[in-house]
Amino acid sequence: MSTGELLSIEPQELQFPFELKKQITCSMQLSNKTDSHVAFKVKTTNPKKYCVRPNTGIVLPHSTCDVIVTMQAQKEAPPDMQCKDKFLLQSAVASPGTAPKDITPELFNKESGNQVEECKLKVNYVAPPQPPSPVREGSEEGSSPRGSISDNGTVNNTIESNSAPRSFAESHEKSSEAKSLISKLTEEKNSAIQQTNKLHKELELLRREGKKSNVGGIPLIYVVIIGLIGLIVGYLIK
Repeated sequence: MSTGELLSIEPQELQFPFELKKQITCSMQLSNKTDSHVAFKVKTTNPKKYCVRPNTGIVLPHSTCDVIVTMQAQKEAPPDMQCKDKFLLQSAVASPGTAPKDITPELFNKESGNQVEECKLKVNYVAPPQPPSPVREGSEEGSSPRGSISDNGTVNNTIESNSAPRSFAESHEKSSEAKSLISKLTEEKNSAIQQTNKLHKELELLRREGKKSNVGGIPLIYVVIIGLIGLIVGYLIK
């Protein structure tokens, strides 16, 4: 805070949360702790860039006045976010009953013998406030489960304890299905072996008898072999 004999100014430095293509406002408060009426006037080195409301006024004894400074929307940021603009606040003792429309430049002329104070204010650009990050309820996908802490300080890994029995049951079920499939294939294999041995015996018997007789010039043994092969193939397809 800048404290003069007439007015106290808060803040001493005007800070604008700079954003491109957006009007930005900053306020300062003038406090009059004297028993006199105090007139003020705000000047700037860049009047086209800033709008000050009110730029002149009267602060009554032991009262305050808020001044709003608006920076026009900027199309580009300054180098290194440094601002060289400055403001000058002039204050002088005014007669009781003086209205803002009665304030003239002569009132702030020290050569006229008036009590005049001047305070220079710097302009500083700051980063705009960031919006709070949204917090998703529960644990996010891919994150490790977290346990809860009970009143007695015991960590309860609820997710882990629930998922462990489920995983064990699924593994046990898959193991039972695999054993059942292996057992079924083994039975089918043994049955096929027995059937093959039986067919070999019958084939040997027919081969001996086929030497004595032929069907249509084709040995009977070949007919029998073809029939047996068809039976084997049909059984295996089932």
